[in-house]
Amino acid sequence: MISHKWLPRLAPYLGVWEAMRQFTETRQAHTPDEIWLVEHPPVYTLGQAGKPGHILNSGNIDVVKCDRGGQVTYHGPGQVVAYCLVDLRRLKLFVKEYVVLLEDVGIQVLTELGVAGACLKPGAPGVYVPVVNQGAMNTVGPEQAPGQGAGSMLGDHSLAKIAALGIKIRNGCAYHGLALNVDMDLTPFQGINPCGYEGLQTVDLRYCGVQADVGQVGEVLALRLVEAFSGLGAQRF
Repeated sequence: MISHKWLPRLAPYLGVWEAMRQFTETRQAHTPDEIWLVEHPPVYTLGQAGKPGHILNSGNIDVVKCDRGGQVTYHGPGQVVAYCLVDLRRLKLFVKEYVVLLEDVGIQVLTELGVAGACLKPGAPGVYVPVVNQGAMNTVGPEQAPGQGAGSMLGDHSLAKIAALGIKIRNGCAYHGLALNVDMDLTPFQGINPCGYEGLQTVDLRYCGVQADVGQVGEVLALRLVEAFSGLGAQRF
């Protein structure tokens, strides 16, 4: 059984990170899994493999070195973060399979919200959307048709990132999760090489022509995550 809850709006990153670690360190074999939804105030987070050189100009935004995988990303108002605190051993889920599950849910949610061509990019975790003519969204190239199933990949260089993921595994249990850009000031992404990729464009749902708020998108994201985890458990037990 997995439940979800909203944390207080604009909850500081450090406090939420500490709460995730404490939850994971003290959980028992029977502890139910949880999904935490939150918006953060502006913050850059640098993963365990993160290189400070990918922070080009942090300005007055705090930089937090954290324990998730990956490089540097930005969290801020208008972005929903789904922190998944799940027991992978209980779900009999390998780490790679878990990453695929998160990416597939991201694609499913974007497709459900009307974003065409959401896809993966080889070697670059996260969810991407095609960029055509520098801003014409909801258009796709010959590699993929609108609504094509989750898990598809594009090798095209003209992709913009709309969702980032990072995870940490401790004693077989995962925390951190998936961040989806809804309607936010994207300027701070220009102060970093997002996820360690120079020149990577970052967009949000508003840029894709979808008018929605963080609360609405968060509920859809949580619902699909709960369905994915619940379905997985039903299949494997």
